[in-house]
Amino acid sequence: MKKKIKVFNGKQYIDKELNYIPTRYIMAILITLLEILTIIAVMVLLILYVPYFYILFFATEIISIVTIVVSYGNPDYKVTWLFFVVMLPLVGLMLFLIFHKRKLPKKAIKRLNKCWDSYDYNDDENIASFKKKETLISTQVTALTHMSNSHLYKNTNLRYYSLGEKMQFDMIEAIKNAENFIFLEYFIIEEGVFWQSILDTLIEKVKQGVEVKLVYDDIGCMGTLPGNYYKVLRKKYNIDTVLFSKLKGQANGEFNNRSHRKLLIIDGKVCFTGGINIADEYINKKNRAGHWKDVGVRLEGLAVNEFTKLFLTDFYINKKNKEIIDFNKYYVTTHEKKKDNYVVPFGDGPRPIFKYNVGKMAIINLLQQAQRYVYITTPYLVVDNELMSAIANTAMRGVDIRIVVPHIPDKKFVFNITKCNYRELIKSGVKIYEYTPGFIHAKTYIADDQCGIIGTINLDYRSLVHHFENAIWIYDCECIKDIKKDVWVYDKELISQIREDLEGVFSKSEYMNETPSKDSVFTRLFNVILKLFAPLL
Repeated sequence: MKKKIKVFNGKQYIDKELNYIPTRYIMAILITLLEILTIIAVMVLLILYVPYFYILFFATEIISIVTIVVSYGNPDYKVTWLFFVVMLPLVGLMLFLIFHKRKLPKKAIKRLNKCWDSYDYNDDENIASFKKKETLISTQVTALTHMSNSHLYKNTNLRYYSLGEKMQFDMIEAIKNAENFIFLEYFIIEEGVFWQSILDTLIEKVKQGVEVKLVYDDIGCMGTLPGNYYKVLRKKYNIDTVLFSKLKGQANGEFNNRSHRKLLIIDGKVCFTGGINIADEYINKKNRAGHWKDVGVRLEGLAVNEFTKLFLTDFYINKKNKEIIDFNKYYVTTHEKKKDNYVVPFGDGPRPIFKYNVGKMAIINLLQQAQRYVYITTPYLVVDNELMSAIANTAMRGVDIRIVVPHIPDKKFVFNITKCNYRELIKSGVKIYEYTPGFIHAKTYIADDQCGIIGTINLDYRSLVHHFENAIWIYDCECIKDIKKDVWVYDKELISQIREDLEGVFSKSEYMNETPSKDSVFTRLFNVILKLFAPLL
């Protein structure tokens, strides 16, 4: 164990229980690499020394190529794998066979089905009333609920947060008010002011008898938390903690599918979500890439049940013991009606858990029905041909499309791919902005002051293909102005409030009003290579 001096609230102490030496991660990565190299070496030996084995190998390669071509999936993703398999026959084929498909163990599938079926909601009446109100937009709801196995809800109280530091206070207050349980699931948790403020509150709630469960992504927190941190949370603080897709040193596609979700659920009644992870840059206590712009949303009502279901699914699929308790106690059955509004909370993720690219199709549906404007903020703009065409086509219909990306990147390679997409989009009439104060991490999509999507979904392959995500589709809702007084005051419509916030972002951003000048041959070649491998980044 490595001792580390930690400072919180002006006090210093040495934490002897946390292991800051990343031994587990190093061993898992080395074992994975060793497995891959061993498989490739065995294949080489078989081809060289076993008569006619190369015929079997060649047949396997042909079958793999056909499988890639005829499979249901993203064409850009297929092209990358075809390049690997054709251009690097041995290495590419082995990597394809190992990593291209995510397979769940039978026990995980059994748990998945039980968790997935643990909650159902009859939204027929809501859908019927919404169709009377909005015949065209209701088709978005029909598609989204079908793809995500979610439901349409009315009477959901919502509050929009234009910055992470604004949401932090309400998160802690909601945790303090918890009576039965607290669920947290985050892609990144990092030791610092933000996490310590939450952890201190969680510790007090555990002492009061409140059930606390936590899921954090193992790879997402690989550089931010000690390798044994989940054990310390369990043993020292009685916080029931599991790692999402723990890095075990196995050569399979499991490591590629991470939980990018951000959920804080209180008693099944209140949920906080959005792009905000629990790390100090998200509340601008640490300067990582200039000013960090992120947004979140608080929801209260029956709609929270959908996110509770997502959390319980992620928690119990990744938990070691076989016991799955009765989920009914975590679901809310009644809620005081506050406002006649409509929302669809939904999850997204890779196959076989989700059959469709839910987030991508929801965004395309929103684009296709827009008449006046679509405003988008995303930290990454790494889109496939289908999404690129949907955005360009919407702009060419005369819809005012504005996309805000960071000016100061957190990942330079990904930022290079983002800039590669400027030219085609600007030519079609899309307005591109770079957030000059720093890094914009918000994932917002709004259209025509009527509907929008807020959540964890970026415009990149990670979010749209590989990661487990969550978001909330919103129609014409009004926000809560004052929570501290425990009074629900309806002010502006939520979508309008988001639009006003984004208009403020536009004013602080650099408008990329011209297509970028031609780069050097070397730069263009480098960007082509980056775009080729983008589906796997």
